[in-house]
Amino acid sequence: MEVITIESKAYKDLTAKIDMIAKLVIAIQSKEDGQPEDEWVDSYEVCTFLKISERTLQRLRSGNIINYSKIGGKNFYRISEIQRLLQENVIRRTDDHLQDLIKNHRLHVEQRRNLKKDK
Repeated sequence: MEVITIESKAYKDLTAKIDMIAKLVIAIQSKEDGQPEDEWVDSYEVCTFLKISERTLQRLRSGNIINYSKIGGKNFYRISEIQRLLQENVIRRTDDHLQDLIKNHRLHVEQRRNLKKDK
C-alpha cells in the first residue's frame, strides 16, 4: 500500500473542486429528469402513444382544442399540453399512456443523439 501526502490547502482545493463537479452533475441530471412537460413531441409520437389516429389529432387542432406549433410543415406539441387534455378528459386515456409517451420520447431522443454521434 502506497501512502501519498499532500498539503492541507491542496487537499481542501481538491475536495472543493470535486464538490463543484458533483453539484454540476446533479444539476444536469435533475434538468434532464425534472421537466418532461417542457419537451416537444411530434404528431406521430402523440398519435402512437395516445392511441389516436392522425385524423383525430387533426380534429383536435382544427377545433382549437389542442395547442401546437407548426415548423416546416410538421406539427409539434408540448407534453404539458397533452397532460392538460388528459386531465380535462378530452382524450379518455390513462396517465400510463402519458408516461409511455414521456419514456418513449426520451428513448427516441437518445436514439437520435446516438445516430448523430455515429455520423
